[in-house]
Amino acid sequence: MNETKFIGAHVSTTGGVDKAITRAHALQATAFAMFTKNQRQWKAAALTRKTIESFRAACAEYHYTTKQILPHDSYLINLSHPVRDELEKSRAAFIDEIHRCEQLGLSLLNFHPGCHLQQINEYASLTRIAESINVALEKTAGVTAVIENTAGQGSHMGFRFEQLAEIIQQIDDKSRIGVCIDTCHAFAAGYDLRTEETCIETFNSFANIVGFKYLRGLHLNDAKTSCGSRVDRHQSLGKGKIGCTAFAWIMADKRFNNIPIILETINPAIWSQEIAWLKAMATSTYISTVK
Repeated sequence: MNETKFIGAHVSTTGGVDKAITRAHALQATAFAMFTKNQRQWKAAALTRKTIESFRAACAEYHYTTKQILPHDSYLINLSHPVRDELEKSRAAFIDEIHRCEQLGLSLLNFHPGCHLQQINEYASLTRIAESINVALEKTAGVTAVIENTAGQGSHMGFRFEQLAEIIQQIDDKSRIGVCIDTCHAFAAGYDLRTEETCIETFNSFANIVGFKYLRGLHLNDAKTSCGSRVDRHQSLGKGKIGCTAFAWIMADKRFNNIPIILETINPAIWSQEIAWLKAMATSTYISTVK
């Protein structure tokens, strides 16, 4: 594949996980995200051999490799839960999610780190998240756990780059840990992305604190809320508080090549247009004016 930017959206798996692939192809996407089970239920039927074979066959037919696919785990999972029984429930569900990725031949799993529910302090929360990841990685193989930054809403952790770095520092197998940066979440957490200068400042900070070697994916979303609001509200590209500059700048930067770049913007009807615009920015002569 000649593409250097893998660009797509989080598509539905209604009718079967293999249907995500045809939906991504219909958008002319070169990447996609999906859930491998209902994201709002704890339990799901096991993947059947037929389902697994259909998914793998569709990936081959439409030329999607594992580095272009960024599955997301259940929203119910809280790897920082302060109550032991609930924490174990979340850990078991997280391990099951990784096993489902293994079965489908996927190599990444995107997840929200967790929240402390105002019952333990932030450092203890980060340590509990790292312990949860270590437990899961010990019981699985071949799948990289990809932490998504959060907006910092409520007691959600992972909204500062330093918090992501602390989790990574406590991971035993660093070859199987990564990060996905969501632009809406970063902006809501206080990282300005409205100009080329602030994009450079924000991602220089990411490079220095976390490191691009850990970047495994991006979620490109504009934001309905202001910078530093700590409120997570996605918007279509260029129609929110961030504007177009950040997305054009990211498309022009080779550090974001060869990872899944995923839209979670609010209007699926225009995803194909947003994908086409991002592709155009990736292949244009757009060059930052900032030296």
